[in-house]
Formats: sequence, structure tokens, C-alpha cells
Amino acid sequence: MKIAFSTSGNELNAPLDTRFGRASKFLIYDLENETFEMVDNKQNLNAAQGAGIQSAGNVARAGAQALVSGHCGPKAFSVLLAAGIKVFYSDVPTVADALDAYRQGKLIESNTADVDGHWE
Repeated sequence: MKIAFSTSGNELNAPLDTRFGRASKFLIYDLENETFEMVDNKQNLNAAQGAGIQSAGNVARAGAQALVSGHCGPKAFSVLLAAGIKVFYSDVPTVADALDAYRQGKLIESNTADVDGHWE
């Protein structure tokens, strides 16, 4: 199973980005192989609109079955849900902390977006 984490860094100790759609990168962690790859999302940093939808597409194309981020807007959440991607919110400081919380079952799957659209 692959899990996407919103981040601005290139490693597990990088900060977990509180923004989903405007995160500069996604770390895609493969639980089975215990490896990760980076997916660039910089094209959505300054997008006038549609950043969340495009970011959700990036995560889906990377093969993620789950997402851990600080927040997610309604349009992005709908695209993730339609793609069968489970969404988890976390306020921990790093991707590694979020991964640990996921593995320990401390994160609760969300059934809704937690911010309005165009949230920064």
C-alpha cells in the first residue's frame, strides 16, 4: 500500500505540509517495500484555481491509496474519494511522525473536507 504525505522537503524528516493542494511536493511511501518516492507539485503553488483538484490527480497517478495532510478542501476531497483514496488529517510536525501515527492506528479516516475551498 502506498501513502501520500504533503510536504515541502525530500525526506522522511521533512515537515508535514498543512496544505494539501498547494503543497510543493508529495512523499509517496510504500508500506510493503519501506521505500518512498517524491512527486513534484510546484505547478499548483500559485495556481489561480484548481490546485486541490490537480494535486489530487497527482496523488492518484502516483498510486497512493491513502493521503495524510494537515487539511484538504472540498473539491480535492471529492476527487480523492472518487479515486478510492482514504484521507487522514494530522498536525504532527514531520512526515516521519505522520507515518508513525498511521502505522500505530492513531489517525482517523476522514469522511469530509475540513476547510473551505481556496484555503491558504
